[in-house]
Amino acid sequence: MSEGTKRSGGASEAPPSPGDVQQRETGRPAPVVLRGATVAPGLVLGIVHRKDYDLSHAPTQRVALDEVDRELNRFRKALDDSRLQLVDLKSRLTGRVPDNDARILDTHVTYLKDSVFIADVENLILNEQMRLEAAIAKVVGDFDRIFRLVKSDTLRQSAVDLRDVGIRVLRNLQRESVGAESVASVPQGDYILIAKELSIVDMFNLANERVKGIVAKEGGLTSHAAIFARSMRIPTLTGVDDVLEKVREGDFVILDATEGILRVQPDEVVRAQYAQAGGGGEEPEHAAGETPEWARRPARTRDGETLEVAAVCGNLPEAEQAAELGMGSIGLYRTELLFLVDSALPSREALVQHYASVIGAARGAPLTFRLLNADSSLSIRYLFPEAERNPALGCAGVRALLANEGILRRQLSALLLAAPDADLSIALPFVLDCGELRRVKEVLFEERFELRKLGEPFHDSPRVGVVVETPCAMLGIRDLARESDFLLVNLDSLQQYLLATDRENPALAGAFETLHPYVLRALTKACEVAEHEGRPLSVFGVSACAEHNLALLVGAGLRRFCVPPSGLRAFLDELGQIDLKNAVRRTRSAAKSACPEEAQSVVAGYHHGQARG
Repeated sequence: MSEGTKRSGGASEAPPSPGDVQQRETGRPAPVVLRGATVAPGLVLGIVHRKDYDLSHAPTQRVALDEVDRELNRFRKALDDSRLQLVDLKSRLTGRVPDNDARILDTHVTYLKDSVFIADVENLILNEQMRLEAAIAKVVGDFDRIFRLVKSDTLRQSAVDLRDVGIRVLRNLQRESVGAESVASVPQGDYILIAKELSIVDMFNLANERVKGIVAKEGGLTSHAAIFARSMRIPTLTGVDDVLEKVREGDFVILDATEGILRVQPDEVVRAQYAQAGGGGEEPEHAAGETPEWARRPARTRDGETLEVAAVCGNLPEAEQAAELGMGSIGLYRTELLFLVDSALPSREALVQHYASVIGAARGAPLTFRLLNADSSLSIRYLFPEAERNPALGCAGVRALLANEGILRRQLSALLLAAPDADLSIALPFVLDCGELRRVKEVLFEERFELRKLGEPFHDSPRVGVVVETPCAMLGIRDLARESDFLLVNLDSLQQYLLATDRENPALAGAFETLHPYVLRALTKACEVAEHEGRPLSVFGVSACAEHNLALLVGAGLRRFCVPPSGLRAFLDELGQIDLKNAVRRTRSAAKSACPEEAQSVVAGYHHGQARG
C-alpha cells in the first residue's frame, strides 16, 4: 500500500510522531520518505554526497590581460584530461555494458573536440577576458537554454550531453585548483549521489569509480544517463522533487529504487530491516546478457524440495534483469509507474506500448500484471480529486478502479492488446469479496467484445486472479479460490491489516520482527484451501523474502514465491539452508503459540538447530 498516513478513524488531533519526538530530544532531523520514478532498480544503503552544481549560477569572473594565455592553456589541458578519462571509462566498461550503450561516451568525446564549443569558450577568454570556468558555464548554459526550448528529444539530449561534458571539464579544473572553495568534500568509500539532474558525469568520479546509487531531481527515463544507470545496474531514481531541500551532505539514506522510495535518516530498526534484505549494491560478477553462475542453481531446500520462484517487477529494467537471471516467469508486475510519472492519465496507446515492452523483455515467460493499486495519498488527481481522511482504508485498489470504470477499462483493454500471444494473467489488488471479482470479469468480457468487433488482435482468455491482502479476503479465501484462476498473497499488507499495525511506524516495528502466530495460521489455511481447490498460490512482499521468515513460510506450505531480481541471490542462499521437515515441525509449533514471544522462542530454536545441522 501507500506510504501515506494510515489512520484508523477519528478526527482528534494526532499525538506527536516518533520522528517529532526524536527531533526534539536528539536534535537530529526526523526520518523522511521521498518518492521518485525508477530509472534502474535495486536497493542500497549509505552516506549521501551531493553534487548540485548549477551552471546558471556560476559567477562571471574576469582575468587580467596577461593571464589570458594561462587560461587558454588550462582549457586545453582540461580538455585533454577529460578525453583521457572518457577513453579509460569506455575501456573499463567493455564487456560489462552493451556496445551500443558504451558508444554514448563517443558522443561526449566528440563534444570535447567540437570546434564551435571550443571557439566559443576561447573567444570569451580572448575578447572579454573571462575566467575559464565562467566562460565554460556561459557557453554550456546558452546551449542548454536554446536546446531545451525546442520540442526535439534529440536536441534536448544534446543539451544534456554538452552539459555533462562541460561539468566534467570544470571538475578537472577544480581538481587542479588545490584548496579551491568550490570543491566539495567527497566521503571516503562508496556513497549515494544526490544531484540536481541525472547525468553520466556524476555516475563516476574522476578516477572512473562508480557510485552506489543515484537520486536526481530531474532527468528523463530514456536519457543517455538513464541508459547507463540500467546497464551498470546502479540503483537510480529521478523526479524526486524535494531531494535537494530534504537531503543534506553526509545524511544516511536507504535508496530502494525498486519501490521508487528514498528513506532519509531512517531509525536503527528500519536500517537493520533493509540491511537484512540486502542493500550492498555489489558489482555484478557477469557480463551483460549472460546468466550468472549462481542464478543457474535450482530453487531447492537443503533436503531437495523444489520451489517455484518468479520475479516481482515494477519497471522495464527489472523485467530485463529477471530475464537475464533466467527467472522462469514474472509472477507480479506492478503497473503503477506510468500513472505516477505524469500528471495526466496515460493514453491507451502509451499503456499498450509499455506493456508490450515488458512482455518483450520477459522473452516469452508467463506474466502476471497487477492492475493499478493506488490510494489518494499518491495525489493522482484524475483518480482522486480530493485527499481522503484515511487513504489506506479508503477508495484503494480495485474499489478505486471500479469507482472510475473508464480507467479500469483502459487498462484492461491495453493489456489485451499488448499481449495477443503472451501467457497473460491479470491480478486484482485489494479485493474484499467475490462481488468485486465478478464485476471486473464482466468489464473484461465487455472489453474483449468491443475489441472483437473492431477486428483488432488481442488476448482472448487471460487468467484472472486476486491479491489476498485484506482480512475479509482471507476469511473468504475459499470462495475467492473457486471463482478466480489463481491467488497472490501480499504478505506485507496482510500482516499490517490483520495486526492493525502500521508498518511505517518505528515504534511498532517489533510487531514485524517475526511472523505472528495468528498470521501463520491464516497462511497455513490459505495453503490448504488453494491445494483443495486446485489453485496456484504465490506470496510476495518484503516480509516474504526476509531471511528470518522464509523457513516459516515454507513450513506453512507455500511453494511459490515472487522475489525481486535484486534479491534472488540472497533468497536462493537462504533457501538452500532450510531443512523442510524441520521447518514444517517448527512452523506448526509456532502457529500454535498464543503470542509472538512464544513464537519467537520457537523460531530461535529452529535457527539454533539449523546452525548445528
